[in-house]
Amino acid sequence: MNKCMERIKNGIITENPTFVQILGMCPTLAVTTSAINGLGMGLSTTVILIMSNLMISALRNIIPNRVRIPAYIVIVASFVTIIDFLLQAFLPGLSESLGGYIKLIVVNCIILGRAESYASKNPVAPSIFDGVGMGLGFTVGLTAIGLVRELLGAGSVFGITIPGYQPIGIFVLSPGAFIVLAFLIAFLNYRKQKKQQKDTNDTVCRSEDCMHCGNTSCGGKFFDFDGDTDVIGHAGQKQAAGGKADVQKTQSVRADQTETEPSKSEELPSKEPTEEIKVEEKQKKEKPEPSKAEEVPRKEPVEEIKAEEEHKKEQPEPSKPEEASEKEMAEQTEAVEQSEKKSEQTESVKETPKKAPSSGKGKKKKSKKKHNSQKEKKEGITEAAATKADGQEVKADE
Repeated sequence: MNKCMERIKNGIITENPTFVQILGMCPTLAVTTSAINGLGMGLSTTVILIMSNLMISALRNIIPNRVRIPAYIVIVASFVTIIDFLLQAFLPGLSESLGGYIKLIVVNCIILGRAESYASKNPVAPSIFDGVGMGLGFTVGLTAIGLVRELLGAGSVFGITIPGYQPIGIFVLSPGAFIVLAFLIAFLNYRKQKKQQKDTNDTVCRSEDCMHCGNTSCGGKFFDFDGDTDVIGHAGQKQAAGGKADVQKTQSVRADQTETEPSKSEELPSKEPTEEIKVEEKQKKEKPEPSKAEEVPRKEPVEEIKAEEEHKKEQPEPSKPEEASEKEMAEQTEAVEQSEKKSEQTESVKETPKKAPSSGKGKKKKSKKKHNSQKEKKEGITEAAATKADGQEVKADE
């Protein structure tokens, strides 16, 4: 039932075909020379809307999709013919004043539009009430326009003349229809805007007392839960409120929380120690790791210093073996010379009595041999010393 009443309200106010959707302007401007003509045209259209919506909704699953528009026109045309014959039989004056506009209801965009957009997609009962709502909305529009035009243009209302009034003939003509329609649409739009402004003013959030604001549809509320300073207010007006307003809000919020929710305030301090304990345990676990990281760089410079000292100690060592090798070379050469001298003396003592004349040549040959042997010994000693020195240098470099 609520859905049916909603369809009636939608046709009369929300989606009025004359003043909101601006549909059916041909009969609206041509027929509304008087209030009776508007009322008769509106009621005729209402009956046709109801019957056509009923039939189209009942046959919505039978009519093929490819031929739905021709089928709708046939259904509407049949009901228009019935209404036309009834008007000619019972209201011949109204039928003559409306003329051919009754027959043009067949192609009226209001009827075909509702049949296509609503009746063909919904059950029978809502479709009937949709036709009632749209028909009454169309009737109200035509009657209002006809009433104003008749009053201003002819000085009468529903055929009753107003004495002492000078009519304005332009309102009965075609320009008068456009003028009256324009002014009525402007007036209704003005009323709608004023109503919307009033509704918005009633639902505007109060920045000074947002907690007790009655606007439940406000989407600009913010909730800052900062522990001690919990504030509830309007997002766009928080900065403009100033420091005093924030203090008042915090005080009111704290008072409300202490009065209404004591259990939550008691639970909060119980949760804090557990969090602190967890933080301390994490810190204890993390403490040895940085100590190890600190010890590593401390050991590295000590090892570097030791390596440098060893390198320094090893560097002068190559000079010592060189000096030692030189001393050994000198001692060996002296020892070799002394041994050679002793051997020469012994040989000279032995050979002098036997071969005096040939002593010079023999001595020369022996001296040459000894000299060559001495050279070979010196060269061997120098090579050995050089190899030792090279080995020590290689060790020092390593």
